[in-house]
Amino acid sequence: MYKVFINEKLIILSNEVQKSEISDIYLLKDVDLEWLIGRLNAGKIDKAILYDDNGEELLPLLCTKLPLVEAAGGLVKNDKGETLFIFRNGKWDLPKGKTEKGEKIEETAIREVEEETGVKNLEITDFLMQTYHIFRRNGEYRLKLTHWYQMKTAYDGELLPQFEEDIMEVVWKNDADAKIALENSYENIKLLF
Repeated sequence: MYKVFINEKLIILSNEVQKSEISDIYLLKDVDLEWLIGRLNAGKIDKAILYDDNGEELLPLLCTKLPLVEAAGGLVKNDKGETLFIFRNGKWDLPKGKTEKGEKIEETAIREVEEETGVKNLEITDFLMQTYHIFRRNGEYRLKLTHWYQMKTAYDGELLPQFEEDIMEVVWKNDADAKIALENSYENIKLLF
């Protein structure tokens, strides 16, 4: 099973469907994704299940319908136990970005955190999870697969928002402030916590 978000709406890819599931269910191989995304965005449905018998084919089947963009990012903690957040497009988010050609996914995660926040001396301590969301670029829907890593740093310098990426603010937040920030964040970011 995979959870794929489009804004705050949920699409579940699954090879199992419970009869008690209250949701719109569609065959993954047959669904018109543009139509489904339109229904989700218009608020006509809150959640959809895309079904296929073969659980191993769920993601490859979705990738035949949407171009895949791979990205990586980090949930970064400093020596005080604070979490690094960015503020972009009116929401609190974590730093992440697209993989460059020939780059290892861990390298992407570190590079993107550095570029978007100015934080240096990052060390990956653990792989957290992968998240999926659908976005629109140049009139075309795409599927973004983001690889998330737990990171730590002793960096105590200036935080530098990457304005050209529409990042307005970079801050360290303690646990209480992070909890408040997550109230105005994305569903896939909430999954990381």
